Amino acid sequence: MVCYRCGCQLSEQDFCTSCGADVSLYKKILGLSNYYYNEGLGKAKVRDLTGAIDSLEQSLEFNSRNVEARNLLGLVYYEIGECTEAMSEWILSMNVEPKKNIASDYIQRIQNNPSRYDVIRQTMKKYNQALAYCEQGSKDLAIIQLKKVLSLSPRFVKAHLLLALLYMDNEDWEKARRELNKTLGIDKSNTQALLYLQEVDKMLAPDEIEKNDRKHKKEETVRYQSDNEVIIQPSNLADGTRSGFSTVLNIIIGLVIGAAAMYFLVLPANKREAQNEAQERVESIAGQLDSKTNQIQQLENQVATLEKAKEQLELDLDAYEGTEGKLREMDQLFVAASVYLSTKDVGQTAELLDSVRENVRIEDASEEFQGLYNALLALIGPELAKTYHEAGYVSFRNEDFPAAIENFLRAVYYDPNNAEALLDLGNAYRRNGDAVNAVTIYNRVIELFPDTDLARKAGQWLHDYNEGDTE
Repeated sequence: MVCYRCGCQLSEQDFCTSCGADVSLYKKILGLSNYYYNEGLGKAKVRDLTGAIDSLEQSLEFNSRNVEARNLLGLVYYEIGECTEAMSEWILSMNVEPKKNIASDYIQRIQNNPSRYDVIRQTMKKYNQALAYCEQGSKDLAIIQLKKVLSLSPRFVKAHLLLALLYMDNEDWEKARRELNKTLGIDKSNTQALLYLQEVDKMLAPDEIEKNDRKHKKEETVRYQSDNEVIIQPSNLADGTRSGFSTVLNIIIGLVIGAAAMYFLVLPANKREAQNEAQERVESIAGQLDSKTNQIQQLENQVATLEKAKEQLELDLDAYEGTEGKLREMDQLFVAASVYLSTKDVGQTAELLDSVRENVRIEDASEEFQGLYNALLALIGPELAKTYHEAGYVSFRNEDFPAAIENFLRAVYYDPNNAEALLDLGNAYRRNGDAVNAVTIYNRVIELFPDTDLARKAGQWLHDYNEGDTE
């Protein structure tokens, strides 16, 4: 453990023996970070991956430079199929510790393995397509797509959960249970999987009760064998014997009742039954015709649905494989990350990010895409902002105000906290005769950086402007 102020090795004392800084609270914070890292490591070893992610994120809250925690968090994300999240964590880890960092090995293993890299791309492509099918209501197509995803990446937890949810929606409870058990085999404490499994067990409970009832009824009978015959007798049948006279009397009464029933009931009933059977056959044939008609209509509807799905698939394929496809932009984003990690060339990285931004609306992209893009932007932003600010200032002094505005806008984009660049942008608008934009920028300076000299300068110009003096 080193001192946060001078970088010297700390002793057991609560102060730095080199610079005298009070490090008691600093040691406690680092200790908490290490505690949560060890807790996350223990959970990861027993496959409590959800708990491990929570603990490791808590560790990084206390110490964002904890390289071991960030590398382990990337491994946990990779284990549950979140490859983009894993890459983001390893890239941030490399930025903290560029040398002798195992995260570089993880990144190179993916980048140097074209087949694995292609599997990751195909997995994300098919999973996003499955989400699109769900939004369109094409649940059968979504199930097919998710099965393909899991054939490529069997540990992709989100795909297992979504497939289980679709099975639950179709009331296919056994298949849903199988998917949820697979999820818990990967991440035994996944909260969503446990909640879904609880609902599945509730729906399957009536079947279990029915099985128990049948078993109970079966146990209430008594079986015994007499010669070559097996006789089944209810167990609650009252024991005892009847007298021979009662038996004979009952037989005679039964014969009399049977003969009367044959004459008065059975013969007329047979005639009516024959008539009813004929009528039922006519109704059955009519019902079959109606059923065939309905089946034909359903098949025609299915054909129409499949035709629409085919058209949508063709459109999606064009979108992914075209010159402006999403896969190309994801590739370009990965290239930008690779360039920065290998060369630290801020200019080339910025050009690649600008190319991505020209072809993709960042706010409409997936969370993983935005996370990696914003992580790279945060790494190169301050240095680029400084470069563009200096270039804009040179153009401003040469009274080339349009060029100055363009450079100041880029500086503010790459570093929104650069107050001087924001004020200079307002000055450039003012000197270029664009008072409307100048007022907007000055008000933003006052809003974002109150109680500063820059805010007071902006306020003074606004006061002069309202008084009629814009010089």
